[in-house]
Amino acid sequence: MTVQSEIDPNTGQPVGLPVANPAAGPRPGPVTLQGRYGRVERLAQHHDEDLWEAVQGHDALWTYMSSYGPFPDFPTFSEWVGSRPPLEDPYSYAIVEPSGRAVGISTLMEIKPAMRSIEVGHIVYTPRLQRTRLATEAQYLLAKYVFDALGYRRYEWKCNALNAPSWRAALRYGFVYEGILRQAMIAKGRNRDTAYFSMLDSEWPVRKAAFEQWLAPENFDAGGKQKTSLTSSNGQAT
Repeated sequence: MTVQSEIDPNTGQPVGLPVANPAAGPRPGPVTLQGRYGRVERLAQHHDEDLWEAVQGHDALWTYMSSYGPFPDFPTFSEWVGSRPPLEDPYSYAIVEPSGRAVGISTLMEIKPAMRSIEVGHIVYTPRLQRTRLATEAQYLLAKYVFDALGYRRYEWKCNALNAPSWRAALRYGFVYEGILRQAMIAKGRNRDTAYFSMLDSEWPVRKAAFEQWLAPENFDAGGKQKTSLTSSNGQAT
């Protein structure tokens, strides 16, 4: 990887490229992001019943969460859901089917307005949501919000280095692998090495086009099978 830079005219040292707009970015807010296959909206207490119905009995959803889950019963889960909306970071969103049923959670976190850097994380994709068009569309809607509405420069994806599905998802969505931070965390009493991925504002127009091409109805045959994969559109090895 080559780091782009300019040379300081006084010292002759490389000093990086100037940022066109160095002002701080806005923080994410309680928006509703409407898509073709569903929507992303601010997580609220009333989502708890739908989400519990979708997650109960699927303890593997929580294996790589750093500090919570699985939950033994609905009251415990409902209390956890209720604890999320007051937080400004992570800022939690529910992923909602056209029927109005909440089937997943995704958050914007590690929010650094001054650097215009933000991470998508704490992602809970229930079996009902997994491998659906809405699963991909939700990530498209959040990325579009981050880059086009909030004007952020860097969009991060991090995961436990052992979490192979999350690793594959990051590459499929068009994030670039950056490396592993060794012994980055203690998660539920165990060591966690963290894999880092990112997407930059300069890369977003191409990623956005790939998302939109994949999500288009004409990309699916009569049986619902994709014609062109998002992975191939983003130039990642399958």
